[in-house]
Amino acid sequence: MAELEAAAARLNSALEKLEQRMASLVEARALASRQQAEFHRISTERESLLARIAELEEETRALAGVTEEVELKLDSAIGEIRAALGR
Repeated sequence: MAELEAAAARLNSALEKLEQRMASLVEARALASRQQAEFHRISTERESLLARIAELEEETRALAGVTEEVELKLDSAIGEIRAALGR
């Protein structure tokens, strides 16, 4: 009987260790799931931000063109004013 009790004790100990490891595995899987969801959210946000940056870069190029056009018109107007004033 002593051998049977010792074997039962070893079995119970092994089952407790297995349950602890299973609990750790469940926690690790839950953490991995949360991290995967966060990664997906961040990736989606990154793509959105990259698209916005591209839009802003295009807008900047367009504004630079307008700025250059205005600069040329102002230079021309200043030249005409100076010519009219005889300077």
